[in-house]
Amino acid sequence: MHKFVLLVEGELKTYTSFEDIPEDFDHVIEFVPEIPDGPHSHEQHEEIEKWNYRLQELIAKENKKHGYSE
Repeated sequence: MHKFVLLVEGELKTYTSFEDIPEDFDHVIEFVPEIPDGPHSHEQHEEIEKWNYRLQELIAKENKKHGYSE
């Protein structure tokens, strides 16, 4: 199961679905997507490759909120 912990309005919130993460949050605390044991199918590789992009997307939102330059 995925586990994403974010600080939202001063509270730690845990999400198990990336799609449930709100647009507005304070900080990413923990980002642990579930990666199945290998060997992986082509489809699994495509899904696994998306996780880094998703993390970078959250970091960019966090940085923008706090006025950090990229």
